[in-house]
Amino acid sequence: MNKMSTAVVNAIDLTIGYRSKKQVHKVASELNFSLGSGQFIVLLGKNGIGKSTLLRTLSKVQAPLQGTVQLKGKPLEAIHDQELATMLSLVLTERLPPSQLTVFELVALGRQPYTNWLDNLNNEHLKKILWALEKTEISQLKNKRFYELSDGQLQRVLIARALAQDTELIILDEPTAHLDIHHTYKVFSLLKDLVKTTNKTILISTHEVNLAIQLADSCLLLTEGGQLHSGTAKQLIETNAFDSLFPKDLISFNKTLEQFVIKKT
Repeated sequence: MNKMSTAVVNAIDLTIGYRSKKQVHKVASELNFSLGSGQFIVLLGKNGIGKSTLLRTLSKVQAPLQGTVQLKGKPLEAIHDQELATMLSLVLTERLPPSQLTVFELVALGRQPYTNWLDNLNNEHLKKILWALEKTEISQLKNKRFYELSDGQLQRVLIARALAQDTELIILDEPTAHLDIHHTYKVFSLLKDLVKTTNKTILISTHEVNLAIQLADSCLLLTEGGQLHSGTAKQLIETNAFDSLFPKDLISFNKTLEQFVIKKT
């Protein structure tokens, strides 16, 4: 991808996984890659391959087993949580806990890294919140309670909260997991447009491989054995990296169409 000097994220000899008591479970080892500034990047791989583990490691939710993650050239472990919240925002797949928050209030939570202990919102904070609502096209929903929203609307609200946080890097874990194909495409288009208009770096994990190939600036592909392929979709197509993603007897990759197709029986 991009050279280290222009990268937002560098992973250096990174080993990811879990520690439980005296056991260590490695998911992938010695990963080396960079995430370039102002790119829409997709993380692809089979269910259970370790995509969420990698995203949690890159966002300091869990520690790496070995190796280093650098954010803007600084080791992640050396970045205080308060500073990290001004550099990176995270959208996970977990359901929100019950509350009476409105859409506006939920998006306003993105400003917490910058507010004082009383959580007072000044004009600058309000501008960022309204900008985020406008960018995600949900201004008309700002007074609704978040539990009144459809899954597609709620996903836009969570993206708006990340935008209001105003970080250079936004990481989303399966942002279209609960959406139909129409809303899935709308979220992909929104993220692609946000990269173009804000120059932020957006990294998402997804199973929507065909959409990802068409819209992403670059790809990370985790395969069996903890192997990582990185590059543009065309580069991964040329090296046949996508061939291992699905069982060949069911689905094949069509290089001409640049997408997966179901084999006819």
